[in-house]
Amino acid sequence: MKKEKLECDCDVIHEEVVSKVRNVMPREEEFYDLADLYKMFSDSTRIRILWALCREEMCVCDIAVLLGMTKSAISHQLRALRLANLVKFRKQGKEVYYSPADSHVKDIFEMGFEHIHE
Repeated sequence: MKKEKLECDCDVIHEEVVSKVRNVMPREEEFYDLADLYKMFSDSTRIRILWALCREEMCVCDIAVLLGMTKSAISHQLRALRLANLVKFRKQGKEVYYSPADSHVKDIFEMGFEHIHE
């Protein structure tokens, strides 16, 4: 069976298309920021933490028990998620509770699951 070639065999530039896309293209820094955001989703532990937090506000101890990990390991991952503005926290006495930073986090997360289930 012959493979179909999937690249152009010509040197035609579609200036209108290039110009149209260039005019709305985000700044280079925004692409780096988006890549950094997606890196946060590249670790299965962080994904499991986010999944749990999208269902219920939880403290480090609860997350550690749920995932069968140490509080130290969970705290490390929560710090990374917090620095990426994916989770927020609130203190109640000695306890610290975590939840998604905003509705966008849950939306991004849920859309990812929808995509893999297609």
